[in-house]
This record gives sequence, C-alpha cells and structure tokens, in this order.
Amino acid sequence: MRQSGVKSSVAPDAGTAGRHVSLALFALATGGFAIGTTEFVTMGLLPQIADGVHISIPTAGHVISAYALGVVVGAPVIAALGARTGRKRLLLGLMAVFVIGNVLSAVASSYEFLLVARFLSGLPHGAFFGIGAVVGASMVAPDRRARAVSMTMVGLPVANIIGVPATTLLGQRLGWQVPFLAVGVLGLLTLVAVWFWVPPQPVGSDVNVRSELSALARPQVWMALLVGMVGFGGMFATYSYITPTMTELAGFSESAVTIVLGVYGVGMTAGTVLGGRLADRWLMGSVYGGLVAVAVVLGTFGWLAQTRPGALIGVFAMGCSASILVPALQTRLMDVAHEGQSLAASLNHSTLNIANALGAWLGGVVLAAGYGYEWPSRLGAALAVAGLILAAISGLMERRGSTQVLA
Repeated sequence: MRQSGVKSSVAPDAGTAGRHVSLALFALATGGFAIGTTEFVTMGLLPQIADGVHISIPTAGHVISAYALGVVVGAPVIAALGARTGRKRLLLGLMAVFVIGNVLSAVASSYEFLLVARFLSGLPHGAFFGIGAVVGASMVAPDRRARAVSMTMVGLPVANIIGVPATTLLGQRLGWQVPFLAVGVLGLLTLVAVWFWVPPQPVGSDVNVRSELSALARPQVWMALLVGMVGFGGMFATYSYITPTMTELAGFSESAVTIVLGVYGVGMTAGTVLGGRLADRWLMGSVYGGLVAVAVVLGTFGWLAQTRPGALIGVFAMGCSASILVPALQTRLMDVAHEGQSLAASLNHSTLNIANALGAWLGGVVLAAGYGYEWPSRLGAALAVAGLILAAISGLMERRGSTQVLA
C-alpha cells in the first residue's frame, strides 16, 4: 500500500534516537492517561457530584455530556485553527487548557459552573490525541508508524486500569473535587514531560488552515470516519450497559463490577498495543480483522455473559478487539488526509464520542423495547458488520484508484 502519511524525522545513524523517541512517546502517553482518567472518573462519582452541586443524578449526567461535547467541538476547531502553530507548542497549550479546566472543575460550586468547566476540560481531548499521533508517527521509521501511534494512545486504556479506580476511590473518601485536582497535577506533569522530551515540531510553510481543511474534501477521510463511528457504535451499545449486564446476566455484585471494568481496561491496553503492531504489517487488513473480531465477540457476548467466567472472557475480548481498531483507523486517517493530517487524526476522536452517544442510544432503544441485556451486544454485532461493509467499500474505492477530492 502506498504510504502518504507522516514523514519520519528519524535519522538512521542517530545513536540515542531510540531513547529520545521512547521518552517523547511516554510524555504523550502520560497526557493520554490524564485525559482518560478525567473522562471516565466522572461516571463513577455521579452521586457525589449530584450532592455536591445540589442536583439530581440524571441531571448530573449532563456533566458527562458537556465533556463529550467539548471533545466533539474542540478536536476539529483546534486542529484547524492551530495549523500554523508548531505542534509541540500546540500540545503544550492544549495541556495547559486541560489543567485549567480540571482545576476549575474541582472548585466549581454550582451546576452551571461545573458544566462550563467540564466542557473546557473536554476541548483539548481530541486535538491532543490527534496531534500527538502525528508527532509520534513523525519520529519513527515508516514501518513503525502505527506502533508509535498506539503508544501515544495507550495511556487512555491504562487509565481504565489504574487511574479511574484510584481517583474514584479518592473521590468517594475525600470528596468529588479531589480527583479533578489529581488530574490537574497529572496534566502539569505532562506539560513538563512534553516540554523536555518532545522535540520541536515546526510546521512547513505550506501548512495552514486551508491545507488542514482540505482533508474534508477527500472521500476516503469520510469513509474512515464512518467506519469508526459505526463500528465503535456497536461496542458502546454494549459497554454503556455493562454494569446491569454483569449484575443481571452474570450474577456479579455491584461492588465486583469494578473488577470487570479493570478486565476491560486490560483488554483495551492489550488491543491497543497489538493493533499498532498489526497495522504496521497490514493497515487495512487490521481494520478488516478488527471489525470481524468485534462482530464475533459482540455476537457471542450475550451467551458468554450468562456465567461469570464467560463474562470476564467476553469483557476482555470486547476491550481487546475494539482497541485493535484504534491505531489502525488513526493511521489510516493520517494516510488518506494528505495535507490535513492533524485535523483528520483529531476528528477520529470526535467520531468516537459520537459513536459513544449513538451506541448508548441504540442500546437503550433495544432495552426500552423489552429485550434483555443480552440484546444490545447483538445489535452491536450488526453495527460492526455494517462498519466492515463500509471498510470494504473504502478498500474497493482505493483499489480502483478513487483518489479524487470532492468539489
């Protein structure tokens, strides 16, 4: 496959290049860990947050939506408007906004103030991951790009194993504000790490808002985004209702669900690392294979979840199979976007949040219709198959040389 993505800046004779690249990727992964922690810890502290700002728990759910809206809005806007800013400088600015948003979340005394603070916290999310992926890919040889991309993103699944449980416990014992302060500290550590370890990332004279927006005129960019939105929608249709599924079908106690979520995080981490390696070998093949794996796992999940051992296997497999897709789709977007790589890579995270909302809504429709908790995953399998069909169409378009841009 022709690689039209990020050019590597690694010199073959650079004696300490490997160590420097590892430190830079670690700095970016630290930012992903902080972002993943703040994104998901809110879900575990909704009762405490509701009490703290004197609202109902359903109303407190809007705090989660405000963060997601920040992700959807911030990713394309920041990536496009920041096109002329050096990528390292942009990463530093994004993390500074992230720190401010989380500190403001911690000191919020009203529901309205908290909504604004969570929206602000979400703004840097997609752009940080997208631009970080472009930076990571630029530092390694072409045959290791997807692996580098996966390393910039591995902090998010690790957050589900360590960061979210730890900060949830802090919030339950010391107050819901403490996790946001802790995440603010993680953001400051990321700022320092990026400052010292990520090399300068100047942009070329041909990079500007127009060149970034040019990605939106490429059909393959839209196809890749649709594949992610539809394919991941299936996983979120299941994961959004994982707690009642585990308690109703598998018979876990509510307190044991945290262990289940940890197993899911381990699966996500394994899938992210494995996905980077597979994508370097065969990019579109890993997209196809990942979607097939998601469809199979979700198609059998309702049956597996009838027992506790089966449920743990299914949860691990769900996290692993879905995460295999992430570095592949991220790299695919960077390849097909040509001059608009930062925007396209950032949009990937906007579409994943749309997939989250879409999947949760469709899963809720199934449950509201009277079907049991084994059915959202079956709907999810159908969505994964639809994503596979879209990916196959995209691959067929590419083989036929469909590289035109939209008028």
